[in-house]
Amino acid sequence: MSTLAPLRLLREPWNASEGNQSNATVGASGGWCQGLDIPNELFLALGLVSLVENLLVVAAILKNRNLHSPTYYFICCLAVSDMLVSISNLAEMLFMLLLEHGVLVMRPSIVRHMDRVIDTLICSSVVSSLSFLGVIAVDRYITIFYALRYHSIMTLQRAVVTMASIWLASTVSSTVLITYYRSNTILLCLIGFFLFMLVLMLVLYIHMFALARHHLHSISSQQKPPTTHRGGSLKGAVTLTILLGVFFICWGPFFFHLILIVTCPTNPFCTCFFSYFNLFLILIICNSVIAPLIYAFRSQELRRTLREVVTCSW
Repeated sequence: MSTLAPLRLLREPWNASEGNQSNATVGASGGWCQGLDIPNELFLALGLVSLVENLLVVAAILKNRNLHSPTYYFICCLAVSDMLVSISNLAEMLFMLLLEHGVLVMRPSIVRHMDRVIDTLICSSVVSSLSFLGVIAVDRYITIFYALRYHSIMTLQRAVVTMASIWLASTVSSTVLITYYRSNTILLCLIGFFLFMLVLMLVLYIHMFALARHHLHSISSQQKPPTTHRGGSLKGAVTLTILLGVFFICWGPFFFHLILIVTCPTNPFCTCFFSYFNLFLILIICNSVIAPLIYAFRSQELRRTLREVVTCSW
């Protein structure tokens, strides 16, 4: 089965009667409502690419002492979160294939227990990924607007406490989500968390983008050579725009899917939307593939270290 485990639980709406859901499905069965069949190989390929990319990022940050700072520790945690998503997805798919082909024989109770463990692990990784995306945005905001006080505000001790708190909260919340995934209240909490992170990132990035624009205007008004500064400011503004755009594109459809489960489980349009669930999962995995390119590979220091890791120049 080519889906992420905990998200698979949310594939079909459960807050509608079986008869009404069946009627809605029949009424929305034409044309584009047939869904999209995505081969297992694509999930495996993207999972492997994401795993390798994020593993390289973690190795590079651990290797280079110049990268031992709160900012890169947050990036490392984000990479670990995305890496765990890939590992868990690959492990689940291999586990399911072994069971389907009779290579692995286990009692149903043990299979359910292992599936729940994988569910919790992946869900924890998803929640922590969203959390670290927000933390990185806050960290960059402090870097820009409180540059002189950054090291007193974002100390190593505070960074460690932040990282530990996120991992603990992610584990607890994912356990609750997997246990009570049929509750609309739990889904609303998850949707609210996503919207909060989206608004937080949007506000911070708009503010940073406005600062970059103001900086360009100041340089132009002073009639100084603008080439270097303008290029750096524009690059930063474009990077922030890409970050927010990728975040929304990759995660938006899945959380819109959750909203429809809560608000209109039997509506024909909603039923059509549900049929594209696998596509939403592909987008989430793509986020794990793209994130290292945006957050990590744009750093010259990190790129240099990555080349050393790849070429084994330890």
